[in-house]
Amino acid sequence: MLLEAIRDPYAVERLSEQLLRQLAAEHVTDIEAYWILWILFHRIYERQTSFRSLFLEKFLLWKVFPVCCLRWILQFAVLEFPPDAPLLEKGHNSRGLLDRAQHLAVVWSKREFVQSAPVEQQVYVTAALGFCLEKMSKEDLDATKDMMRSILQGVSCRLENPAHLVRRMASSIALVFSKIIDPKNPLYLDDSCSEEAIDWEFGLAALEKGTLNSSQCTDKDVDELKTCSGLFVEKDFNNTDNSWVGNSGKVRTKKLSEFKLVDPDEIIDPATLNNQLASGEEDDADDASENSEISSDSSLQPYDLSDDDTDLKRKFSQLVDVVGALRKSEDADGVERAVDVAEKLIRASPVELRYVAGDLVRALVQVRCSDSTIEGEEESAEEKRQKSLVALIVTSPFESLDTLNKLLYSPNVDTSQRIMILDVMTDAAQELADTKITKPKHQPRNLISTVSETQAWFMPSSLGPPGAGPWKEIHGTEAPLNWSYSYERELPLRAGQIKSGKTRRWSFRSENIRGHQTEWLQNKFPLYAAAFMLPAMQGFDKKRHGVDLLGRDFIVLGKLIYMLGVCMKCAAMHPEASALAPPLMDLLSSREICHHAEAYVRRSVLFAAACILVALQPSYVASSLVEGSPEISKGLEWVRTWALQVAESDTDRDCYTLAVTCLQLHAEMAFQASRALESKAKNIDMPSNLLKGTIKIPH
Repeated sequence: MLLEAIRDPYAVERLSEQLLRQLAAEHVTDIEAYWILWILFHRIYERQTSFRSLFLEKFLLWKVFPVCCLRWILQFAVLEFPPDAPLLEKGHNSRGLLDRAQHLAVVWSKREFVQSAPVEQQVYVTAALGFCLEKMSKEDLDATKDMMRSILQGVSCRLENPAHLVRRMASSIALVFSKIIDPKNPLYLDDSCSEEAIDWEFGLAALEKGTLNSSQCTDKDVDELKTCSGLFVEKDFNNTDNSWVGNSGKVRTKKLSEFKLVDPDEIIDPATLNNQLASGEEDDADDASENSEISSDSSLQPYDLSDDDTDLKRKFSQLVDVVGALRKSEDADGVERAVDVAEKLIRASPVELRYVAGDLVRALVQVRCSDSTIEGEEESAEEKRQKSLVALIVTSPFESLDTLNKLLYSPNVDTSQRIMILDVMTDAAQELADTKITKPKHQPRNLISTVSETQAWFMPSSLGPPGAGPWKEIHGTEAPLNWSYSYERELPLRAGQIKSGKTRRWSFRSENIRGHQTEWLQNKFPLYAAAFMLPAMQGFDKKRHGVDLLGRDFIVLGKLIYMLGVCMKCAAMHPEASALAPPLMDLLSSREICHHAEAYVRRSVLFAAACILVALQPSYVASSLVEGSPEISKGLEWVRTWALQVAESDTDRDCYTLAVTCLQLHAEMAFQASRALESKAKNIDMPSNLLKGTIKIPH
């Protein structure tokens, strides 16, 4: 009666919502919660359509409650019977369950819902659909209209998503749906769905509460496992030891009796002698060997001369042989050995590398490691292949990148190979950015030698490292008269060198080995930045045979943009970054990219924009403003306005976080550029309105 007297629908909605959350906080049981809801809401639920819509629409599709509240809502509003009701009573409202399940399946199957709805809401609707499916039978499923098509459509579009949580939702619904069709053959698409009871919270509640309980259970299980395994091993070891002692005693007795009564003309099986020798002790081995000499030559078994080709498996020492082995897909063993040695041969940088780099890249990309490796070792072979490609790009960048960029948009490779190409390019860019190279310092030397030395002309030169001792004549004892004289002196140890003998290292490049005569230079990537980025940016929006980055292959598009962002970050504060930033910002600002329906692509765009803000030199931005170059200023202004729009309206939480980061980096860039402009204004006459509307600092 109290709720019927309230005329404000918003107040009724807030009151019902707070009641459900309070019941969840009090940890009431399902039966108690059902009867509380029935006492308070059953009259208004039956009489008012708006209140019924509140429970069936808003509380199931728009609001996000704890999973226990979701069970109570379905039990009260959809099933309309208490959890402990008998089976006869549970079948009276099957029509309402089927209608609600079909409506949830239609909403859940839409691709727009996966792309735009927050993850929490997707989890909530998935749980609601899963609870409804668990209450249905095969006869109920046959009575629905197009529900199977909706379920299959929703599962397929989620399995294509790169987020593991979204794919796990599809696996859970597929498992429940398969149990309806054939309970004896459930469909497991994910290892996490192997348990009987499905976690419809998908671990989100455990992350909020912490992992204390799980860690305690894990420790307990580990202790029990150790105890059980220790008892098993000890028991097995004792049994094995006892049996060994008993058998050895029997064998020893048997051998003594046989060897005492052995007939020299008797034919003895050598296999029996070998088994007895292996099971006996060392002192028995001598007796067995003496008796084996008595056996006739005709009793000896022939040696197994069958060839298993182990000695014919030559090791690869040239990259040409590796390329040839990778192309022979029918020889699985050869492909496996070629993948194993490829990285080491590439890192050695042989002379032939630049000539076979293109063919080797193509062979490594097109080889199928899963077809040539043992089951269970596919990941190891795949990792070796990717490391070989990274080493190939690092040691021979231009030749390798030319082939990789052609393969990226080739119709002869699949999506997984394109993703692998972008991954190895990303790793190679980071390795080139962190590579250290040695460069000999310039050592000034005298062009004209001095003759004012105090030592004799026939003595060796006194030039040498600091701390070297004087030359001393070596007196030989071969003959009383020597036609040549030998001299020696002590040389100081280099830093970090341990004197372990008289061997010293001599070479023409010995002076470059010393630490005080070399300098270390980092980041070799800017030299190859254009080769990494520009070919990959061309033609991304063209739809080819098997390639559709703006549509079906959105994961490849996200990987591509992420790779470009990493390249900009690796070229930070170098002139190459200033030259490559404008075309990259043009790519990001295109409507098909920055307003992409998939959150995965939008995250990559925000990451690349943040990398541009980090890579640009503020002084270069100020110089571009002074010189009247509008490309950089327009691109930075677009980054600011677009990041504000994403932070205000995007439903994805990661996109919001990245957008706020972009705004902070843009504010820092604007501040540094304005300071550079102020310093230039003292020396250059600039118009007063130069800074107005060009770079804006968000408040």
